[in-house]
Amino acid sequence: MLSIFFPERPSFSPLISNPSTPIGSSLTLSKENLIDLKELDNVKPAIRSLPGTPNLPNKLDRSHSNSSTSLTSTVTNGSAVPFLDKDDTRPGSMRSKSVVMFDRLAETEIKDLLICLLSIVKDINEEVMLGWWAQASEDDTLQFFELMMTCLFHFRYIGKKQIISASWNEEKSKTLPAQRQRPLVTRSVAAIDTSSSATFLPLTDTEASQRAVLEANMSHEVGLIVLDVLGQYCMNFKNQLDANDGDNPLMLKVKEIFITILQFGQSETLYKHTFASLRALVNKFPIAMFKGSSTLVGDLCVEILKCCNSRVPSTRNEACALLYLLMRSNFEFTGRKEFVRVHLQVIIAVSKLISDADSGRFQESLAIVNNYANNDKAMQNSHFPSQVRDLTKKIRTVLMATAQMKEHENDPEMYVDLQYSLAKSYSSTPELRRTWLESMAETHNKHGNYSEAAFCYIHIAAILAEYLKRKGVYPKGCSVFKSISANVEEDEKGVKDDGGMQDVQYTEEHFVDQLEKITKALEKAERFELIGEVYKLAIPYYEAQRDFTGLAAAYGHLHQAYQTVLKVMMSQKRWLGNYYRVAFFGAMYFGADDGKQYIYKEPKVTGLVDISQRLVSLFGNKFGVDNVELIRDSGKVDQSKLDDKIAYIQISFVKPYFDDKDLEERKTEFERSNNIRRFVFETPYTKGGKAHGSVDQQCMRKTILTTSHTFPYVKKRIKVMYENHQELSPIQVAIDEMNTRVKELQQVTSKISPDIKGLQLKLQGSVSVQVNAGPTAYAAAFFGKNQEKNWSSQHVWELKQVFKYFLIACSECLDVNAKLVKSDQFEYHEKMKNNFEEMVQHISELVGENVLEELPSMKRKSSASQVFSVISDSTGNIGY
Repeated sequence: MLSIFFPERPSFSPLISNPSTPIGSSLTLSKENLIDLKELDNVKPAIRSLPGTPNLPNKLDRSHSNSSTSLTSTVTNGSAVPFLDKDDTRPGSMRSKSVVMFDRLAETEIKDLLICLLSIVKDINEEVMLGWWAQASEDDTLQFFELMMTCLFHFRYIGKKQIISASWNEEKSKTLPAQRQRPLVTRSVAAIDTSSSATFLPLTDTEASQRAVLEANMSHEVGLIVLDVLGQYCMNFKNQLDANDGDNPLMLKVKEIFITILQFGQSETLYKHTFASLRALVNKFPIAMFKGSSTLVGDLCVEILKCCNSRVPSTRNEACALLYLLMRSNFEFTGRKEFVRVHLQVIIAVSKLISDADSGRFQESLAIVNNYANNDKAMQNSHFPSQVRDLTKKIRTVLMATAQMKEHENDPEMYVDLQYSLAKSYSSTPELRRTWLESMAETHNKHGNYSEAAFCYIHIAAILAEYLKRKGVYPKGCSVFKSISANVEEDEKGVKDDGGMQDVQYTEEHFVDQLEKITKALEKAERFELIGEVYKLAIPYYEAQRDFTGLAAAYGHLHQAYQTVLKVMMSQKRWLGNYYRVAFFGAMYFGADDGKQYIYKEPKVTGLVDISQRLVSLFGNKFGVDNVELIRDSGKVDQSKLDDKIAYIQISFVKPYFDDKDLEERKTEFERSNNIRRFVFETPYTKGGKAHGSVDQQCMRKTILTTSHTFPYVKKRIKVMYENHQELSPIQVAIDEMNTRVKELQQVTSKISPDIKGLQLKLQGSVSVQVNAGPTAYAAAFFGKNQEKNWSSQHVWELKQVFKYFLIACSECLDVNAKLVKSDQFEYHEKMKNNFEEMVQHISELVGENVLEELPSMKRKSSASQVFSVISDSTGNIGY
């Protein structure tokens, strides 16, 4: 710890030295004792535009046109007139080139001005200072405290290395040639000869150390002066600071100054005095702390916990003492019932600081707080010690999760899962759950998972809706989001009417602001259809408030969203993600996830190769490249045959699975990509044990997986809860394959503006002889007297019906192509038409019917036909 050469003053602040001063005591000031502190006002304009100075309001400036000490005067256009050298008799045009402008003051000049101010503030009679505050307006007082913050900023201790570096640059700049230096007339008391003959000599170690010590001493002294000023004001102007339960600009400014002192690197002694002042502040203003806005306590808790993580033991002890005092004072304020406000704000603060916390030092600080509670005799017969233990236990839980997060910081899925677990553990505490959901949204946005980020915001809005329902403001609660996500009501209905709701103040305005945030996130995620559902909740509020600006913006956004929906439906160029089943094997590496399956949602058109490479690389870096192996087939894994020393990953592409009822309700591609929880993948096999065989031997196993929640969700991977299997015989495989072809052809022709390239690709794959092995092979394998006897008559009939509708779909595609084809492709169209007729003839021979003659009548009746409803579980979506 750097030594401080200034002698320590025993009593710097009335908050420390005289806590027993009567509240509301007044001072009798004679008119002769009051002075006009124009110096304070005159210093202010010069400081407002200093480089690196925080923005300062302009309201404090009062006209002092007759003051000879004023540094500037104001002209009609608002510009400042610089002061002139009285001995300079040159013409104005020449004189203007060498005058000093306030926005060009050097750092030394800035500090000179501030030192003048600090000297006045330090030495001025206390009665005079109190008298000025008494007659000053609130804006004047705020400006004064803003100047105190400016002093803290410019005299902050930046460390020995940076001080030496800054000194080196400063001295070096003085050796530049004269013509390269800016002309400067300086009035700084710290001015040094800047002539071109100056020679740069680097600081010796002794000089550098001495300068660093001087800087540290100055920072220390400035901090003590500011603490003195704060103490004087807080002791004598309690009513002003307690106004509106502490939710006023003056109290916020006082808090801001204390936080600024804690944030800048300070001496150990100054930290002790700062914490002493803060303890007096807590005792003096319990209403502002525990009744007004929670922001005051929340911001203090963040800085206190940072100090609980300090490397300096004395700073940690001081921080623990202040934290304990906050808990105890809050407990006393509620009539010895609970300290909900401090409890919540501490947990929120820990959540914000998880990436910076050192578990060892934090654990030591928690033990100190617990010791305070256990040894506090006045609290022994209350619930306070147990509540303190409960809080420290929750903090330790967060710290353990933090350690795991650091371990998995390169694994985005696992990282979000840990955040999800913490958010779920606070399901009954709105503010804490909201904090973790926002943290999850930030993680998703960072990795480009915009749908998941949007649904985090949706769940936050549901928390607000449920809170407002419990307060009797919004009767529907979180159930209004049921049409958007089936997960919301299940997750957010658990808000209990307990202490978790007593320290938050959500309003309908907060709710609507969150809805607006959701619409922007949904637009980014390209889920435009849901924007209308969200605005259905916001528009009634705008109408009730007569907010026509909000209504205009809402309807304008809706218009734009639905226009985009039309475009993507016509272009079919929107990809809302691909899904993969990922299974993990290897207890040594995956722990509780050994043998578990997850559905991963990958953005856009992420392919199987892409996700495989990503996961193999991820776990290879974690476990070692030689210890990770990818299982390339989708069949059932016999774990008894796996090597215990290897981490196995099995990845399979899966598609959303819908039954007939689902497909009747989900008409659009978007509806088939939202609120989905069942997925299917296929595993080919033969009874001989091989994966693939001839058409009449090829069997298929359909595996249908059901997840715990629907996609999209607040996380991009969801655990598989149920698994069902469907075994398909060879002829059922043929029916399923032909059904898929019919659907693909129908989707092409059902578009308002069919894509001719996509149409011709599908058509060529169906009717061209060279690629026609599929349909003709199925017909040859299952039609004809010799073949049909080997299969169920029902299945044979179903396959024939599917073939007929396959031919109808091909015929309709040819009709559409004939209308769209240009003259240069006419020959190509005729070739496909001939291939189609040959295929029809061949199939007719196998079936034993003249299918070509039946096609016109079947096409006329196809819209009313219900044949496919009895063919298979997937035939109902063909549309006939």
